[in-house]
Amino acid sequence: MTDQMQHITLASRPNGAPVPDNFALETCAVPTPKDGEVLVRVHYMSLDPYMRGRMDDAKSYAAPVPIGGTMEGGGVGKVIQSKADGFEPGDYVFGMLGWATHAIQPAKMLRKIDPDIVPITTALGVLGMPGFTGWHGLMEYGRPKAGETLVVAAATGPVGSMVGQLAKSLGLRTVGIAGGADKCALATDTFGFDACLDHRAHDDARSLRAAVKQAAPDGIDIYFENVGGKVLEAVMPLMNPFGRIPVCGMISWYNAGGLGAGADAPMSAPALWRPILVNFLNVQGFIISNHWNQYPTFLTEVTPKVIRGDIKLVEDIAEGLENAPEAFIGLLQGRNVGKQIVKVI
Repeated sequence: MTDQMQHITLASRPNGAPVPDNFALETCAVPTPKDGEVLVRVHYMSLDPYMRGRMDDAKSYAAPVPIGGTMEGGGVGKVIQSKADGFEPGDYVFGMLGWATHAIQPAKMLRKIDPDIVPITTALGVLGMPGFTGWHGLMEYGRPKAGETLVVAAATGPVGSMVGQLAKSLGLRTVGIAGGADKCALATDTFGFDACLDHRAHDDARSLRAAVKQAAPDGIDIYFENVGGKVLEAVMPLMNPFGRIPVCGMISWYNAGGLGAGADAPMSAPALWRPILVNFLNVQGFIISNHWNQYPTFLTEVTPKVIRGDIKLVEDIAEGLENAPEAFIGLLQGRNVGKQIVKVI
């Protein structure tokens, strides 16, 4: 076993969109686990939009990454040393391992995964936090019914594609919104959306709204909100009475500290609140980390669908820990296709 490891730290806080200089690749000694801890060699790590919020020193539902601290994130890897009951060298596990080649975690913070059932990367996407987010948000707060219409942006990402595929299997009309013609083709041809709109083909919310109205002629019953920006502005006037809006993210505003700025600022309060009032909308924000008690149910329900191919997945895998910052910057710009993962070894 090597006695050196690498990890990527937060070198400085970004002002707007992250840049490579906000990150630093550092080398240090591999730590030794204490009683109750496990040392893991990371094979793959996840990149997710929420990580942008961790880079800001602002009040949120979780503490920010400190300057000089290892960037946070989920990872999968192999146990190489254990001082905890229930874990042995050679076991594959998922945990919040960070942007690193090695990590130590308390055993209670790790979950074993079986590579003989599904690929270990699925624990980072379709069967991990993103897939769980889509499933929980749709089923708990979207309350889908056959014959309704659902709209979801970032339709080819791991959250949006889960939402769309589940809704379609329940008999809903599914309309995706994605960035680019290729992603829209992926949404319809692979993920089974009834229609997908390229938001980059529309300069403003009014133009996009006209396209959404054409794709959803009966109005929108469920809008799964994960982007904000002009998509939210386009969709709100098209919501049907008693519509539901699960809110799990707002990626279009993250680089502005989550509040929006300039031309991409959120729509005005009256324009946002009036449809909520007059159409009796149910808007429910949620953070998936508050709902892990439902995760076993999710795995029981969705894992067989993934094995059978009823739920499809697309993974975008960058090679090498050193390339994680660039892949993350690309994720925030929508350059990835499918779930963004970094292969560490």
